[in-house]
Amino acid sequence: MKKYAEDEENMTYILVINAGSSSIKYQLIDMDNEEVKAKGLVERIGIEGSQLTHTTIGKEKLVVKKFLKDHGEGMQEVIKAMVDPVYGAVASMDEIQAIGHRVLHGGERFTQPSIVDEEVLDGIREYIELGPLHNPANIKGIETCMELMPGKPNVAVFDTAFHQTMPDYAYLYGIPYEAYKDYKIRKYGFHGTSHRYITMQIENKLGRKDLRIITCHLGNGSSLAAVKDGKCIDTSMGLTPLEGLIMGTRSGDIDPTAVTYLMKKYGMTAEETVNYLNKKSGVLGISGVSSDFRDLESAANEGNKKAQLALDMFVYRIKKYIGAFAAALGGVDVIAFAGGIGENDGYVRAECLKGMEYLGVCIDEEANKGRGELDITGEGSKVKVLVIPTNEELMIARETKALAL
Repeated sequence: MKKYAEDEENMTYILVINAGSSSIKYQLIDMDNEEVKAKGLVERIGIEGSQLTHTTIGKEKLVVKKFLKDHGEGMQEVIKAMVDPVYGAVASMDEIQAIGHRVLHGGERFTQPSIVDEEVLDGIREYIELGPLHNPANIKGIETCMELMPGKPNVAVFDTAFHQTMPDYAYLYGIPYEAYKDYKIRKYGFHGTSHRYITMQIENKLGRKDLRIITCHLGNGSSLAAVKDGKCIDTSMGLTPLEGLIMGTRSGDIDPTAVTYLMKKYGMTAEETVNYLNKKSGVLGISGVSSDFRDLESAANEGNKKAQLALDMFVYRIKKYIGAFAAALGGVDVIAFAGGIGENDGYVRAECLKGMEYLGVCIDEEANKGRGELDITGEGSKVKVLVIPTNEELMIARETKALAL
């Protein structure tokens, strides 16, 4: 018994927090073996029907239904669940060495993860205007952890940081330069933690860094990144996550004049129009069926032409970006798929790469039927095609451990 207690004391536990506008996703990771010890979700914060769902690996699931008015109350429930004598993962929060936080927008200021102090918090507040839904929730998650777990280091890991190696000719828009100088209007890119994780996994797998990689993070939110020698040189998302690919509910690239035309025709305010493009568009808006690709494929197989159209538009945009990024990279060595769709949907992967023999891309159709980590490179392909399950929480934990412990 004493030996077990000593082993517990020597463990390196990092709590990873991903605070959304009305939710908190979290994982407790044992960094000695990089295994998840517990995970959970607090949802509908500030809304009727608030709920915490907590699972400690090897134990029964805990579900708590009670109204949670803000992220502070949400974090209190997370901590209660963590130390629960029946469902919990630790005897005390003192066993946790550090907390890593996903922060959506770090602008140009944050190009690397940062240990949180008042100066860093002020910097995150500075970018609320660019991340109005997420940055305030990220801040609240950090402040609550600092209050409830005093003395523990908190590390902010920024979704935009990986893309800050883009050259100016890639990230600037074709508008007067003063708009960039005065208001920092430029492409920032998102899903950076995922794109970095995928890149590192590929480098480790192939044993080299001198690679031209196109990483495809495909989920309800989707983005591509062009990575050369480990550094991002371009990405599909922009000032906000709305730019780029057609997504679950986001329009992706659209003529700016179409936006003002929509406003006039539907009598929408600017805020209503942004909501329309973010929440009511994408494959949901095109199909009228769902933003879930499983539902779309099922409907398309039953003959729903709009569902098929939504799928065709989605993969066509990905194909265009792959071609554009191959040109920007001067060729491509690896194309990698990740995210809920990229990891699990062989149909989408195959359609994205169909007709790309001119780039030297061939896939193994049988291998492509699988799920999880896969090498789906076809015989004679000059380009390696991989499926790399992303793990943003582990990446955040690694960054936190490297910086704080």
